[in-house]
Amino acid sequence: MSGENIKHYCGVFGVYNHPEAARITYLGLFALQHRGEEAAGICTSDGKDLHLYKKQGLLGEIFQKDPALQLPGHLAIGHTRYSTTGSSNIVNAQPYKVDYSRGQVAVAHNGNLVNAQILRAELEAYGSIFGSTMDSEIFVHLMAKPSYRSAEEAVTESVKKVQGAFSLVILNETQLFAVRDPHGFRPLCYGKLGNGFVVASETCALDLIEADFIREIEPGEALVIDAKGPRSYFPFKEKEARRAYCIFEHVYFARPDSTIFGDNVSLVREKLGRNLAKEHPAKADIIVPVPDSGNFAAMGFAKESGIALAHGFTRNHYIGRTFINPTQSERSLKVKIKLNPIREVVDGKRVVVVDDSIVRGNTAKSRVKLLRRAGAREVHMRISCPPHISPCYYGIDFPSKAELLACNNSMEEIKKFLDVDSIGYLSLEGMLKATTQPPGSFCSACFTGQYPTPLFDDVDKFKLEKGRL
Repeated sequence: MSGENIKHYCGVFGVYNHPEAARITYLGLFALQHRGEEAAGICTSDGKDLHLYKKQGLLGEIFQKDPALQLPGHLAIGHTRYSTTGSSNIVNAQPYKVDYSRGQVAVAHNGNLVNAQILRAELEAYGSIFGSTMDSEIFVHLMAKPSYRSAEEAVTESVKKVQGAFSLVILNETQLFAVRDPHGFRPLCYGKLGNGFVVASETCALDLIEADFIREIEPGEALVIDAKGPRSYFPFKEKEARRAYCIFEHVYFARPDSTIFGDNVSLVREKLGRNLAKEHPAKADIIVPVPDSGNFAAMGFAKESGIALAHGFTRNHYIGRTFINPTQSERSLKVKIKLNPIREVVDGKRVVVVDDSIVRGNTAKSRVKLLRRAGAREVHMRISCPPHISPCYYGIDFPSKAELLACNNSMEEIKKFLDVDSIGYLSLEGMLKATTQPPGSFCSACFTGQYPTPLFDDVDKFKLEKGRL
């Protein structure tokens, strides 16, 4: 991934009716670590009380040999976080747990609300006191309205007030909820595990714990699981909302072994590469992927073009995803040590480098420089998505337009900046054709500037902190 300073949102997981709910949640979150590396947390219920443990860092660092895995209870939710709204600190880590008039509730959220500032201002005007600066806390304040007669009503009525992207897991003493926004921006699925059930951002989490996949939770669906079994509500039925699955999940974020939005991610990425080879062929000796997110697109490019696939980079797997690290200094260090070219593979060769995306371009430029130092005769850059020209308001921390390379430069200027012999981006049509879903089912606003919802808030991830720091 050459998209330095883009960050992802989060991964969510939940389990109902398992004697080792904390351990199962840990394993599920481990499979979702790629969705957020800043912090993680687990909240369990023993039927009477909620028990929460959360901390900054990676799953292995936080929970390995940690008493948190012994949290009591047969229900649990968990969260891996990258902050898309709110600073990276323990206060903003999730799940977010509160005590209120009807007992206790904990929420874990993947996505971003576009009306967070408006809602928070209204809630504060009526006396709500917020303990964090993330938009996810808004859900618990909305649910705390005393007039709601049940937890189901509190959840289904509250989510109707928010706009934007949200795949939620919510836990109280006896119930597990899973809610997906009516556009379906972020993936969410559920499955069967023994005599219980699990919900997760991606199917790879179900695979790890050997749960049986049931189906994806539908856009606009609120699933509740309790002693009566699973049942669904559809709070948004009166609202017409077009599907707006995030196409960038397929391009980069989701794990290749997951099935999201009805398609296996690895197969979509291979098709992206095939379409890219058709649109932007190159005379070259080898196709070199930028590991790991460029691997499947590069394989598709090689199959379609007939040019040999070669592993010209070796990756240090002890380094996390460069682009989701929170500070520029940390990102810069990891960029330098994450990949190293293999001189004997690229020396004297005409190389096509296949990557999933370019955002600012600094990382891509450094890769080209490394290849040329290793002796590459020509370097051709091929990108398996269109140029990014707009920020995202739905849970990806894309930079502003001023920072987006393709928004401010022509193709010739990009080619010169990267120091490549040629540059080719996949077209919007070619990208959308790589899935089995109708093209109108996806949100591609970061490539087109056309957003599927009204926009109320700015794109600043610190928008809820202004005036509070």
